[in-house]
Amino acid sequence: MIVPGETIGILGGGQLGRMIALAAANLGYRCHVYAPEADSIAADVCAGFTLAGWQDAEALAAFASSCAVVTYEFENVPVGPLSALGAAPLHPGTHSLEVAQDRAAEKRFVEALGGRPAPWAAVDSAADLAAAIAKIGTPGILKTRRDGYDGKGQWRILTAEDAEGLDLPDVPLVYEGFVQFEAEFSVILVRGADGDVRFWDSAQNAHKAGILSQSVVPAGDMVCAQVGAARALARQVADALGHVGVLTLEFFATADGPVFNEMAPRVHNSGHWTIEGALTSQFENHVRAICGLPLGSTELCAAGVVMDNLIGDEAHDWPAILSDPANHLHLYGKAAVRPGRKMGHVTRLVL
Repeated sequence: MIVPGETIGILGGGQLGRMIALAAANLGYRCHVYAPEADSIAADVCAGFTLAGWQDAEALAAFASSCAVVTYEFENVPVGPLSALGAAPLHPGTHSLEVAQDRAAEKRFVEALGGRPAPWAAVDSAADLAAAIAKIGTPGILKTRRDGYDGKGQWRILTAEDAEGLDLPDVPLVYEGFVQFEAEFSVILVRGADGDVRFWDSAQNAHKAGILSQSVVPAGDMVCAQVGAARALARQVADALGHVGVLTLEFFATADGPVFNEMAPRVHNSGHWTIEGALTSQFENHVRAICGLPLGSTELCAAGVVMDNLIGDEAHDWPAILSDPANHLHLYGKAAVRPGRKMGHVTRLVL
């Protein structure tokens, strides 16, 4: 057990790391961020900050020596250099990272457990893409196997002609057929080192331009009818990975049941509503899990919750948001406003 007063290391310096650190502080822990970017909004609320690259083994070792446990706020941390962490335990472990970092590996992993992703094929060349389109059909979406998020690294292919002359990046890709779905939803769980698993209510999610716009709890009837099957798969994934901490799986609710979309071995944007809307937030339970503390209740503390992301200039409306006393505003402290950049979120409880 990592006792309060010890230091938690966080790999990555964005808003998820910031919210992990804030939850850790409430439990009496100090946090130390390691990130390659100087403008770390997570470091702004932490006791320590190491500014260094992911391949800097010496810096990683020095960082780990100050930490009782290490976690990460996003899944694109290179796995190889993490051996430099030495004796500092890493939760979740590298197996979770390795699977989630590669879309093809992720789909194969879920299929082996009986899960059902969208029809897909690996693509490493123009010929592979043509073969994938011939097999799966159109419309579809071409994605980088690594590093893409919030709609980045993706190309919509509505007809076979759209793929002709496409300037493919020199990286491994996957082609996915479109799924006819009624709604998108996420299953977020926390798993302790002892195998104890808790689920939060599943949020129904809406996206704009590939970016999460809104999460609503409770979800609609179709989603609620499919949550049980989705949770069963999510538990299998967590157990098979030996995952410790929060794990998120995203699904499409279809006429034939839940279709797996992707996973994130970490706290997730669609779980931000849990800060005010659940008895224990995803961030606090992540800290509890990685430190070996008893997990907290994930029960709702209101009849429902609505969480809206503030993207780009939407964050400028904070005076109007705060004029409604029922709103809970979270601004992430980002200095530069850019289109498509998550600047904060606002949560409203339905009492």
